[in-house]
Amino acid sequence: MASGSGQGGRGGGRRTGGGGGEGGRGRGRGAGKPGKKRFIDYPRSGKIGWRRFVPSWKQVLTTCIGFMALVVGAAGLALAYVDIPDVQKASQLQKNVYYWSNGKPMVVAGGGELNRQIVPITSIPKTMQDAVISAENASFYKDSGVDPMGIARAVFNMAKGGETQSGSTITQQYVKNTYLDQSQTLKRKITELFISVKVGIKVKKDTILAGYLNTAYYGRGAYGIQAASRAYFGKDCDKLTPSESAFMAALLNGPNLYDPYISTEAKGANLKRAEARWKWTLDREVEVGRMNKSDRDQIKEFPMPRKPKKAMDLRGQKGYLVDLANNYITANTKITDSQLKMGGYEIHTTFDEKKVNELAESVDKVTKEHIKPDKREVDKYVQFGGASVDTKSGKIVAIYGGKDATQHYTNNADYTGVQVGSTFKPFVLAAAMTDGVRDPHNPERRTRVSPNSIYNGDNKLKLLNYDGTVWHDKDGKEWHQANDGNEDRGKITLRTAMQFSVNTPFIQLGMDVGRDKVKEASIAAGLRDDQSMAKTTPTFSLGTSAPSAIRLAGAYATFASSGQQNDPYSVESVEKDGKTEYEHTAKPKTGFSAAVADNVTDVLKTVVEKGTGTAAKLPDGREAAGKTGTTDDNKSAWFAGYTKQLATTIGMWRVDDQAKQQQFLKMYGVGGEEKIHGASFPARIWAEYMTQAMKGQKLEAFPDPAPIGQTVYGDGMSPSPKPTPSAPAPTSPKPTPSKTVKPSEPASPTPTQTCADWDIECRHNGGTSNGGQTGGRPGGGDTGGVTPTPGPNTGGTGGGDDGGFIGGPAGGASGGRRD
Repeated sequence: MASGSGQGGRGGGRRTGGGGGEGGRGRGRGAGKPGKKRFIDYPRSGKIGWRRFVPSWKQVLTTCIGFMALVVGAAGLALAYVDIPDVQKASQLQKNVYYWSNGKPMVVAGGGELNRQIVPITSIPKTMQDAVISAENASFYKDSGVDPMGIARAVFNMAKGGETQSGSTITQQYVKNTYLDQSQTLKRKITELFISVKVGIKVKKDTILAGYLNTAYYGRGAYGIQAASRAYFGKDCDKLTPSESAFMAALLNGPNLYDPYISTEAKGANLKRAEARWKWTLDREVEVGRMNKSDRDQIKEFPMPRKPKKAMDLRGQKGYLVDLANNYITANTKITDSQLKMGGYEIHTTFDEKKVNELAESVDKVTKEHIKPDKREVDKYVQFGGASVDTKSGKIVAIYGGKDATQHYTNNADYTGVQVGSTFKPFVLAAAMTDGVRDPHNPERRTRVSPNSIYNGDNKLKLLNYDGTVWHDKDGKEWHQANDGNEDRGKITLRTAMQFSVNTPFIQLGMDVGRDKVKEASIAAGLRDDQSMAKTTPTFSLGTSAPSAIRLAGAYATFASSGQQNDPYSVESVEKDGKTEYEHTAKPKTGFSAAVADNVTDVLKTVVEKGTGTAAKLPDGREAAGKTGTTDDNKSAWFAGYTKQLATTIGMWRVDDQAKQQQFLKMYGVGGEEKIHGASFPARIWAEYMTQAMKGQKLEAFPDPAPIGQTVYGDGMSPSPKPTPSAPAPTSPKPTPSKTVKPSEPASPTPTQTCADWDIECRHNGGTSNGGQTGGRPGGGDTGGVTPTPGPNTGGTGGGDDGGFIGGPAGGASGGRRD
C-alpha cells in the first residue's frame, strides 16, 4: 500500500507536476481558462515583460473618448460662462472727413490715431462683400464662425515657436479687431476661440462682416473699407467697382505685399503679385458662385490705384481750416468737443479750394519778393492773416492763417488781438448816417450826416465833446489828435477824409455821434461785442478794437450787400452714419438801411479809385471799395475791401511766436519800406488775390446810393453864425430847406440831397418808416424825426467775451492815435 501509495504519490506528483507544466505552458500559449480581469487592467495582467505596460486598443480608445468628453464638457462650461466683452473703444475711434465746398475730400483728421471711418453694411457694395467672402471665408454664411483646424495649426505653430498665425475665419478676425488686442499669444488665441463661437451664435452675419471690413487694415494708414477706398481710389466705398473690390480684398492678405507703389523686393514685384491675387479673387468668386462667369469675362484690366497721398496732411492752410470748422461746430451745433474727437463725422465746409490756394499764393508771392529776414533784421517775425467772405451769404470761402499750421499754431485769420486801425472808420460814418450827430444844445436832437459834411482836417486838433467843450482824459489832460504824417487838411468833407484816411475829422465825428452809437454800428455790421470793444475811448473811432480778419471781412460784406448782414460761417452740414447732424440755415438780418450801406460803399470806392487804396485797383475795371488801416507805432497794417460778390481782409504785423512774453513789434523798415501802411503790402496782396478770385465772374456794379442826410458842419466849420436853437413846431408848414454851403474841397462824385432835420416831407421822399433809405436800424423809429429814439440793435451778433470768429482769448483795447 505504501509502495502503491508512494508510487501513486509520485505518479500523482508527476501528473500534477506534468499537468502543471503542461498546464502552465498551455496557459502561456493562451490555452486554458484566463484569470479574473480588473476594471482598469493596467499594468495589464496576464502579460509579462514590457507588454504589461502597453495599453490595449480598448484602453486607448476609452481614454481618447474620455478626454474628448472632458474637453467638450470644459468647453461647454467655459462657453456658458464666457460673455462677449465690451467693444474696445479704440476699435470705434474714427477720423473725421472734411470736404471742400465742391464736395471733394479736403483732409482726414481728428478722432483717434487711426485713419478710420465706419460705414454701415448698406454702404459697402455687394461686390466688395462677395470678393472678401470668396477670398477669405467662402463658408462664412454657413459656418459657426470658427475653423478648428485653423486654430489647431496656429496653436501648434506658436507652441513650437514657429511663425504666428491669426484666426482664419472672418468672424475670428472681427473678434480680434473689435474685442481683443493684437497680441499673438496662446491665451489670446483660446479667448478668441470662445468669444468667436459666442459671437457666431448671437451676432448677425451682416454685422460681423461690416465690423470686419470697417476695422481691417488695408495699408496706407487706412483702417476700414471707407478710408481705404479713399486712399487707393479717391472715392467713397459705395462707388467701388467689382474690379476695384477684388483688388481691395487682395490687400487684406497683406497690404505691403499687394500695394503696387510699395517696393518690398524687386521693382514691380508688388504689382505682379497684386495682379495675380486680383485675378485669382475674381476667379474664386465665380468658383464659389458669387459672380457670373459672363460678368467675370468682362473684367480684363487691372484697376491701378492712384499714387499714395497723405490723407491726414494738415500742413499749409489745412490745419487752420480744420480748426476753424471744428470750432464752428462745437459753438453752433449740439455736437460736443468729445463727440467730435470720437470721429466718424463727414464735415462739409464752405472753403473753396481754388480760392484758398490763390490767397496763400498771393501772400507767398509778396513775401518772397519783399520780406527778406536773412538780409534785414526787421523783416523777422513778419506775419500775415486774411479772410475772404461771400457777401451774399457769409460763407467763408478762404482764409490765410499763417505760413504753415504745423509750424505756426495761431490762426491769423481768427482772433489775434491785432488792432485794425483806420479800417474801422467806415463804421463811424455808418453810425453818423444812421443815428446822426447830436445837437450841442439838445443831445436828444440828432441830425443824420451826408458824405459832404464838413469837418476840420488839420493836425493835432483839440478834441471836443459833442457840446463844444474840451474833452479831458481821466488825468485831466486835453487830447490833440495827430494825422498820419502830421498833415494839415483844413476844411474837408467826410468823403475826402475817408479817401486820404485823415484822422481828426473821424475822431471828432465819433464824439459828435457818440462812441456808443459807433459801437452799435460796428456790431450791426457784424463785429463781435468783445473785450477789445469794452473801452470806447475817443480813439475807439480810429480802430483800437481788434476784430478777427474773418469778422472784419464779414462786416464789410454787410456794406457790399446793401446792409444785409450775415454772420460768417465755415460749415454747411455735418453728417454721421448717413444721418444729417447739422445743416446751416441762413439767418440774414438788416444791419443798415440800403441808403446807409450804399453811401458807405460809394465813399469807400473813392478810397480805391483815387485815395490811399489805389494799390487795390483791379485790372479788369471791376468796381471795388475798401479802406486802408495803420496803427500806432506801425505795429499793424490792414487793407479791407470788397467787390459786389466778395469781401476780403488782409492784415500784417510782427510778433515772435517763440517769445515767452509775446508782443507786437514795430514794422518801420520792413520790406525796405520806411513805414508799413495798409496801402503797401496788404493792399498789394489783396489786389493779387482778388484779381485771381474774381477771374471769370460777372462784372457786378455797386448800386447808386440814395440821397441821405444833411451837410453837417463840425465845430468852427459853419459858414455862418450858429442860429439860436428852438424847438420845431410839430404842425408847422413845410419850410424851405436850409441852404447847402459848398465845401472848398472838390465836389463829391455823387452829390447828396440835404434835408433840414425838421423837414419831414423831405426825409420821407427819400426813405420809409421802417428804415428805408434814410432810416435807422430796425426798431429805430421813423425815418428821421426830430428826436429819433433808436430801438434795440438787431444787426449785431453778440458773441460773449472772446473776440474771435467763434472763440479765442480776449484782448484789451489800448488808446493811442491812428491814421
